[in-house]
Amino acid sequence: MIDDITLRPFAEADLDWLVEAHATLYAEDEGFDDSFGPLVETILRRFLLDHDDVRERGWVAAHDGHRLGSIFCVESPQPSWAKLRLFLVLPQAQGFGLGQYLLDTCLGFARGVGYDGVTLWTHKSHAAACALYEKNGFALEAEKPVTSFGSSQIEQTYKITF
Repeated sequence: MIDDITLRPFAEADLDWLVEAHATLYAEDEGFDDSFGPLVETILRRFLLDHDDVRERGWVAAHDGHRLGSIFCVESPQPSWAKLRLFLVLPQAQGFGLGQYLLDTCLGFARGVGYDGVTLWTHKSHAAACALYEKNGFALEAEKPVTSFGSSQIEQTYKITF
């Protein structure tokens, strides 16, 4: 199936889908409340209005016209570092290597434009994603208990240096 996946740049036409996909999946899987969708929308609108075309990208994975996932590489507040954001693989697309494909794309881009490394923020409950990060050389830098989006979570920060 992975050979039939296309990756294309994120576009404004993807905004509503990506907000809804994140909000729905995180509500079902993590118990997130309705404050999560607006955060995702804010991140995406800022990206559309103000991203650096050379050093920042967002991708949408699709198969037969159906969107299956996304990943973004944006500049981090830490100089010369990138931040991985909005990594999503829909349940029906899991188990086929799409997560690895998206992560490879993001990391290859970050290396190619000269970032020193990539950082990301996630929750410990995202066990499959965390295992993928560690398999690809990310190290857990910090974790702490939080209440985010109406749900008790363990927030984690991962980092990989090139």
